[in-house]
Amino acid sequence: MILLDLLTYPMLAQATPEPEQLAEAFELLNFGRIARAMIVIVAAYAANHFLASALERFGEGQANRRLLFKKFSSFARLSIFGLATYMVLMTVMEGKEQMLVGFLATLGFALGFAFKDTASSLMAGVLILIDQPFQVGDRVTFGDIYGEVTEIGLRSVRIVTPGDDQISVPNNKFLTDAVASSNAGALDMMVCIDFYIGITADFDLAKRIIYEASITSRYVFLQKPAVVTTKEVGFAGGLATCLQSKAYVLDTRYDIAYITDVTERVKRKFREHNMQYPYSRRYAAELDFREFQPHPGDENSAEVRAEQPKKEAVALLPQ
Repeated sequence: MILLDLLTYPMLAQATPEPEQLAEAFELLNFGRIARAMIVIVAAYAANHFLASALERFGEGQANRRLLFKKFSSFARLSIFGLATYMVLMTVMEGKEQMLVGFLATLGFALGFAFKDTASSLMAGVLILIDQPFQVGDRVTFGDIYGEVTEIGLRSVRIVTPGDDQISVPNNKFLTDAVASSNAGALDMMVCIDFYIGITADFDLAKRIIYEASITSRYVFLQKPAVVTTKEVGFAGGLATCLQSKAYVLDTRYDIAYITDVTERVKRKFREHNMQYPYSRRYAAELDFREFQPHPGDENSAEVRAEQPKKEAVALLPQ
């Protein structure tokens, strides 16, 4: 027992803070400084909310500059919170600059070790804003996710899908995985629509129908070219002709409306002209079998051939 006391006493003595250290710690807990720091935090959140709302209204009122306002909103959010963090630290540790440097170094090491994924997401968010592989307002494809980037935050990127689902993706994921931006900061965007017809169908007529439907849509952007390409593809074990419409929409938000409009009008025209749709090889074989199968009553049908020997035998019997 005496040996245990001898071993633990020096450790307790080292762990016991000095009066000067306690005094410095209590100075940092000055309620006046803490109150000023809280005011700075509240002001930062209020400024961020006001600025984001104002830029959102300006962007919706001026469609041509909507993406520019959204980009500025992301940089403003990062600047506001960065400045607020600096002001809070300087307010709490006023007159203790040397202690502030040591505190920041210790805090950074501890947070980097304990929350390495969060720290990497924070750094990735800054890199995304600087490198700009995509921007707020872009239509992006990330893995199985497709939608509009609504916010590039400090920790995650928020994407709203066409089904109105909001998905949050950690920023560090974009540093290692591929992401595709459909408009790359522009307001207009190319939209591709595939149509399939039978391999023997009139593809010239189908191509004219698709092209006319594409360039006459209310959502199309005619300052950029619209084309229809043709190729043969495998389809359900057989072959089909694939015609792909490539045109630009006025605004990235019109992509689903444009696809719906063009598809409906093309299908109506295909129905009017009895356009042949592709079908599987098995279904084609069934159609061929039905076409060449003799019907009952025909001279080559199985029933007629079976009855023919009976009639000949009856005719040879003596009367």
